Amino acid sequence: MTTFARRADPLTRDALTVLQPGFTGTTAPDWLLHRLSEGLASVGLFGRNITSPDQLAALTAQLRAERDDVLVAIDEEGGDVTRLEVRTGSSFPGNHALGAIDDVRLTRDVAHELGHRLRACGVNLNWAPSADVNSNPANPVIGVRSFGADPELVARHTAAYVTGLQSAGVAACTKHFPGHGDTSVDSHHALPRIDASRSVVLDRELSPFRAAVAAGTRAVMSAHILIPSLDPDRPATLSHPVLTDLLRGELGYTGLIVTDGMEMRAIAGTYGIERGSVLAIAAGADAICVGGGLADDETVRRLRDALIDAVRSGELPEARLADAAERVRTLAHWTASAPRTSRTAPSNVGLTAARRALEATHSDPGEPLREPPYVAAFTPVANFAVGDETPWGVAAELVRLLPGTRTGTFTGDAAGEAALTEAGPNRVVAVVRDEHRHPWMSAALDVLLTARPDTIVVEMGVPQAPRRGALHLATHGAARVCGQAAAEFIAGE
Repeated sequence: MTTFARRADPLTRDALTVLQPGFTGTTAPDWLLHRLSEGLASVGLFGRNITSPDQLAALTAQLRAERDDVLVAIDEEGGDVTRLEVRTGSSFPGNHALGAIDDVRLTRDVAHELGHRLRACGVNLNWAPSADVNSNPANPVIGVRSFGADPELVARHTAAYVTGLQSAGVAACTKHFPGHGDTSVDSHHALPRIDASRSVVLDRELSPFRAAVAAGTRAVMSAHILIPSLDPDRPATLSHPVLTDLLRGELGYTGLIVTDGMEMRAIAGTYGIERGSVLAIAAGADAICVGGGLADDETVRRLRDALIDAVRSGELPEARLADAAERVRTLAHWTASAPRTSRTAPSNVGLTAARRALEATHSDPGEPLREPPYVAAFTPVANFAVGDETPWGVAAELVRLLPGTRTGTFTGDAAGEAALTEAGPNRVVAVVRDEHRHPWMSAALDVLLTARPDTIVVEMGVPQAPRRGALHLATHGAARVCGQAAAEFIAGE
């Protein structure tokens, strides 16, 4: 492997140090290794970079051969948002399932086991947990990524998650500050706005972040949201009143502040990533996350140069950039020496949690299925954080438990009629995800339940809609283990 000499000047090193870029491929490209030698201190991994734990371990070893203290970050929330198991679905239920159980020890155990697996692969910074209070049921991007709608519940589970993850030697990055739960717009596509009063934001949204700070979270991720009661002019990621006055000042937070992905349209479509990155560092952010959609050396060069030019023009104080870079190095030092506790729970703790989170409502108890059913999956468009490449549902598990099970995927206004035609004489298992947000999905269930009252309904999103069907199962998430728990129940396992 090529080893590159370290030769960048201090300003260039600091400008590179505050960047957290992604890249394409399952091995590190030469440009990335070169930037690590110049001062780049962080790398972000996504599903496109991972095929197996062994491959991921080899990739992180390749990065550390160039820079032994590199921060290797990943967006591994468990549940619906997984990168480690992007092709199979997660072995861990997500936050909403853990909140439904409301056992903080279990949440801590799940986070610890997840951290243990990440650490074994060489990952030392996890962009998790989501501490957002899902107060808006129509939220298109948070939903089951949240522990729930009660600030106190979200706070205690956020703290437990941070503690569990960091006890495995992986830094937690609590997100999305100051809270993304009351939005109706996905910041991947546009700039959301929360018009709650300052007192509501402080009492509701900030409660979980206070708990995370008290639990010692090593990083906090900012949200690309505009909250006029906190700052009428700029979104939180670019706001000095939010990041410095509120998070640093009022909450007393001293760790690393990471931005959400700067290529998201909420920033890229309004300020541009170069200008946005300068404003974010000036506002108090320490690390610029970029790479979900932009993953090349040209992007890194543009952002580096934008920061350097801003320092030279006087727009960005050099001391602020140096402080941000030092916070990145401080976290890198912590991850290199972080104490790790031994495993505190069995390796199947994720499946155990998914089974406990399962909520069954019967209108006609009947008997468990003994004959193969027809599984009709009513599939909405996945949000960007979840991605559409990760499998979800109960079909694969029912095929395993009841060989001969047939399946189909449907969407749109005629979904119910199409599913009914395809099902034929088989009993129907209808799988939905956030029925309350999709009128076409509710209409499809109306058609099925009118014609087939014995239909089994499995809700794998937030169970906000009325429970209906001969059997209604709420899994509180669409992780693979949630589908397994539901299939076991249907088949009487």
